Amino acid sequence: MAGNSAYTFEAFHLGMASVYIAFLRFMGDETEARKFSYGIEVGGNGRKLIWQGVPRSIRYSHKKVRDSQDGLIIQRELAHFFSGGDRQLLKLDVAGRIWKEQ
Repeated sequence: MAGNSAYTFEAFHLGMASVYIAFLRFMGDETEARKFSYGIEVGGNGRKLIWQGVPRSIRYSHKKVRDSQDGLIIQRELAHFFSGGDRQLLKLDVAGRIWKEQ
């Protein structure tokens, strides 16, 4: 990932469901962030999920981005399946990129 971004992958509860979310925030203000797009991939066990969006500014807390569900949301069971069925340890590949829109 570029040096002008920070990505997050974390567990949280969405209602009663245990889920994970992956998203990227831009190191700059919201106006500047809107000039960029990003893609993030989470995969394992021969499978991959892809999210593409416009990053939020780093000035938004990760909790605010998470609570707005503006990222790749993965059900806990699916994340464990991607990890080869290991329910104790997640073994996922997380990759992303950010680019400036023309």
